[in-house]
Amino acid sequence: MFPFFRYYLCFFYLLYSVFPARTFADFTAATASLDGDNNYAWRNFARFLDAGKGREVNGMSELKKYLNRFGYLPIPPENNFSDSFDDQFVSALILYQKRLGLSVTGKLDSETIASIMSPRCGMSDLIKINHSVSTTIRSTRRYAFFNGQPRWIRSSTLTYALSPDYTIEYLTSSEIRKVVRRSFSRWSAVIPLNFTESSDYESSDIRIGFFRGDHGDGESFDGVLGILAHAFSPENGRLHLDAAERWAVDFEKEKSKVAVDLESVVTHEIGHVLGLAHSAVKEAVMYPSLSPRGKKVDLRIDDVEGVQALYGSNPNFKLKSFLESEKSINNNSGSSSSSSNNANFFFFLFFPSIFACFLFFFL
Repeated sequence: MFPFFRYYLCFFYLLYSVFPARTFADFTAATASLDGDNNYAWRNFARFLDAGKGREVNGMSELKKYLNRFGYLPIPPENNFSDSFDDQFVSALILYQKRLGLSVTGKLDSETIASIMSPRCGMSDLIKINHSVSTTIRSTRRYAFFNGQPRWIRSSTLTYALSPDYTIEYLTSSEIRKVVRRSFSRWSAVIPLNFTESSDYESSDIRIGFFRGDHGDGESFDGVLGILAHAFSPENGRLHLDAAERWAVDFEKEKSKVAVDLESVVTHEIGHVLGLAHSAVKEAVMYPSLSPRGKKVDLRIDDVEGVQALYGSNPNFKLKSFLESEKSINNNSGSSSSSSNNANFFFFLFFPSIFACFLFFFL
């Protein structure tokens, strides 16, 4: 009977593994421990999955701080968030779900938790809220601007430079420069603004560097797969990348499961440098989050309409050709990204179950 018991137990373990709440916890736990890294910034948020209104959940104050950081929840008068799943928290969740194109449930469902845990840009999505509500981002259509719609007006050609001191050693200067050059060229192709690399970091209009933790600008980085980068609105010019991330310029060479595509993030942050805030369109470059080993380098129509509202159109830009190109990207990337994501998901989903069954049968 013992062999039968093994089969029986293994069968029910497989069923248990695909139960939605446990599946998500297993998946995020596996992701958090990839490459031996135990500092996945928001891995602990997985435990709030399916927490309900009216509950007191230990540590939920940290999730409230997260929502406050990105503009969804005001700081309470006593300057201290509670662990209560209260009405104000529900309202913040609904606002978050609406703004990021999620199913609007007002609950901590798997889709919302997955979004919250995703690596992302450090800029606020909506409004910066303190004791008094003060809007700093004005939303137009699905793209958004910073308050006052700031833009560069000093010149039609802006200089940029990479910091000689704040950099990373495992990518060559040439590799990084090529990525940055391509990222700027995407934006200059759609607006009448040119970008030229400079060797003088301090005097350049746009200054790019890799920094760690608290680096003196009031926007600290938090380690692996949390805040990936941030930039400031015109005409500030600072573009900062978190040096703690594992940055990649070629996923064929970089095998780390937590690698982040440098070109995708730089392209996004240049959008902030030019005056765009976060978009609500998931496919847009200006959407706030990016998955590990994911790529999002091609501007979408939402990105183009937003930046052209600030600067006008490049005379050589052809909308019809761009829309045809976007349609082609949608057709080509849809199936491949879906299959890739499914493959990754099912690997993390079923690996614990398969491994457990192996132990049952052969040990």
